[in-house]
Amino acid sequence: MSIDPKQDTARQGRVAAVVIALTGVLWIGSTFAGSQLGWSQRTLALFDLAALAGFAWALIAIYRIWRARQDDEG
Repeated sequence: MSIDPKQDTARQGRVAAVVIALTGVLWIGSTFAGSQLGWSQRTLALFDLAALAGFAWALIAIYRIWRARQDDEG
């Protein structure tokens, strides 16, 4: 069974959007929880790095989707 390239691109876009939204919510939640629970700066930095990794992954995924669309048009 063959997957339509447009459907695959749409699916990848939805995955990237979910990753961005989930990363943002978890990052805000961990920052709030850390301030309320008195977590150390080192622990908060770990969550910051995890959020940075999530956002970087989504940015790379979006770039790859954009490049794939450029190749399909040209």
